[in-house]
Amino acid sequence: MFSGIVEATGRVIAVREEQGNKHFTIEAPFTQELRIDQSIAHNGVCLTVVELEAPHYTVTAIRETLIKSNLGELCEGDLVNLERSMRPDALLDGHIVQGHVDQTARCTAITEADGSWYYTFEYDSSAGNITVEKGSVAVNGVSLTVVNSQPDSFQVAIIPYTHEHTNFHTFRVGTTVNLEFDIVGKYITKLMQLYRVK
Repeated sequence: MFSGIVEATGRVIAVREEQGNKHFTIEAPFTQELRIDQSIAHNGVCLTVVELEAPHYTVTAIRETLIKSNLGELCEGDLVNLERSMRPDALLDGHIVQGHVDQTARCTAITEADGSWYYTFEYDSSAGNITVEKGSVAVNGVSLTVVNSQPDSFQVAIIPYTHEHTNFHTFRVGTTVNLEFDIVGKYITKLMQLYRVK
């Protein structure tokens, strides 16, 4: 489990394809503290460390993950948001994030707002996922509060610290991002579908 508080950004230094899988080698500031089999969220996608050679480590994404996330678009030199799994005694500063991306979205607007930024994202709502005003959503693994929630789009406000310390500063209009919707909202939506009065 994760909290959506990005610990660091890592740089992709190699991408290797093997059948339907892709192996990503990442350079990260905390590689010396890692171990094989450890879980790390990469742009919000939980992946397992399979190789270690400080200052680099390698993770593998299967075809299903590549289809449902933006990891399939990663190239050498790209920055990824990184978060190690939560410790039981840690403060939950963001919200409950599982590291299971629901779908991708496309950045449709970036607006500067006197020292902060508003990012607008559009997604396919036919999958049944929703956002709510002032609710939580994870964008590339970053726990954020939704503003201006619409049926198929939403905005988030980014403060300078988040802009600098995540890969948000690399986003452009058209950038594809990973979305993980709030787990509580997903359960409520599912229950409403199951027990809808006919």
